[in-house]
Amino acid sequence: MTTALVSAAAEDFLVKGLKQSDFCEASEPYALFGEWFDEAKSHEPDVPEAMALATVDEAGLPDSRMVLMKDWGESGFTFYTNAESAKGRELAATMKAAALFHWKSLRRQVRLRGPVELVSDAEADAYFASRPRDSRIGAWASRQSQPLESRFALEKAVAVQAARFGLGEVPRPPHWRGYRIVPVAIEFWADRPFRLHDRMQFTREGAGWAKARLYP
Repeated sequence: MTTALVSAAAEDFLVKGLKQSDFCEASEPYALFGEWFDEAKSHEPDVPEAMALATVDEAGLPDSRMVLMKDWGESGFTFYTNAESAKGRELAATMKAAALFHWKSLRRQVRLRGPVELVSDAEADAYFASRPRDSRIGAWASRQSQPLESRFALEKAVAVQAARFGLGEVPRPPHWRGYRIVPVAIEFWADRPFRLHDRMQFTREGAGWAKARLYP
């Protein structure tokens, strides 16, 4: 399909689907996120679970990178990483983070921020066991965010770990952890003509949510 046809198809979807409903009428964020995420999985050509994760270092300088959301629900949004990496150290220092989903083909964004908690060891073990074997070996071999002298050094480390585990099980490294962002604020953004975008922000208020429509 040509670029023009893809663009036309996306525009047709927006006109016939997204623009017929006012998402700002939603009363709480999780059901709305579920609807948007389902549509992203159907229409987003890139990885729909990719999100930009923002943290701050010890000097208060912001840092961001793309990670994959591996689970979500009313308890929060979960991702996994090496706790000894830059983001792992930054998370340990503040236990706070922000995340952004950008679904370009749908012209939508979701922003969220809040405190971060560690997932249980049992939950982390279960997810790690579901990963491809090579990815599990790589988690042992990579000293994430540390200086690397050459590509060969990384490949050698992978080979060492592959030989170490042989055909046996590859357990989760103790430094490989799961983190869950528990949002105190979630904002939904949808593109509209002339930059007059729709924005709806949900803010945690006790056991429920307050909502406010925002200027674009």
